[in-house]
Amino acid sequence: MSRRFKGLGMVLLALSLVLSACSGSSDKKVEASAKTAEKNETKVVRDQFGEVTIPTNPQNMLVLDSIYAEYLIEMGVTPQMVIFVPEIEPEYRASYFEEHGVQMIEAEQYQYNYEQLLTLSPDMIVSAGVGMEQGVYDELSKIAPTVALDSNSEMQIAMPKLAAVFDKTEESAKVLAEFDEKAKQAQEKIAQAIGDKTVLVLRVEHNRYRFMGPKGGSSSVFFYETLGLNSPEVIKDSTDWFSQFSLEFLPEMNPDYIFLEDRTLKGYDTKQSMDNLKESKVWANLNAVKDNHVFPLKTSDFVTGVGPIGSAKLLDYVVEKLVP
Repeated sequence: MSRRFKGLGMVLLALSLVLSACSGSSDKKVEASAKTAEKNETKVVRDQFGEVTIPTNPQNMLVLDSIYAEYLIEMGVTPQMVIFVPEIEPEYRASYFEEHGVQMIEAEQYQYNYEQLLTLSPDMIVSAGVGMEQGVYDELSKIAPTVALDSNSEMQIAMPKLAAVFDKTEESAKVLAEFDEKAKQAQEKIAQAIGDKTVLVLRVEHNRYRFMGPKGGSSSVFFYETLGLNSPEVIKDSTDWFSQFSLEFLPEMNPDYIFLEDRTLKGYDTKQSMDNLKESKVWANLNAVKDNHVFPLKTSDFVTGVGPIGSAKLLDYVVEKLVP
């Protein structure tokens, strides 16, 4: 080959490499531009307080309710951060969040440190809206677009509404259907084991006693609807989640089984109330006590621990105690 053709070949090769490099650089720019566009996409959703514009693909989402974070993870949406109150969280949840790479931001119960939340630089905040005051919502919205869902923490209500916000309705329905099937099997086992015997959920607090109303919503749904338990006849129409009562009322309820909650709350001491209860004659004469049918119940397990993972664990616990 002549030197002229060799030289031409070298020029063409160099030109090819330059064009290839330019093409690669161009592809990367297009890809980066597409990612930026995707990151900046927004949509409008409706929550407890009206319409709010949120990022379609949040990159630094903060969830204020750990049970909501569990709902999201189980339907395929993993938040980057969650507010975590150690004393009220169920035992499994810290390792569950660690497994899914969710950063836990420790905080005090019922309190928001707005300065702390601001330093986290969330691009979206998610919370339950029921019970939230307008002023709190306004402060949160100054930090990032906030979705205060028009719901409480009850799984059958909250999860589908969360799913609608994140376009995960199908995934949510699948998770709920799987739990419903497990609950159906548990309900059948319990019915066969105890029939129409009565079950009371009793809460011991530092200066009072309260019973769970079977029509009180929230956790009442789990015990008296999902599991189909029968409450004592005298309280069967109670619509309060928890109602205060005096120990003298215990004989009127006289349940066959008791799930006894020693109320957990920071700075809360229930020892004296628990001692007074267990030392009383009315307690000793209850059917459940005489038959050794009193079972401990952790506040965290049935208040904040009733997501898809926690509900299944609590369900197994109740079945274990009621089914021989």
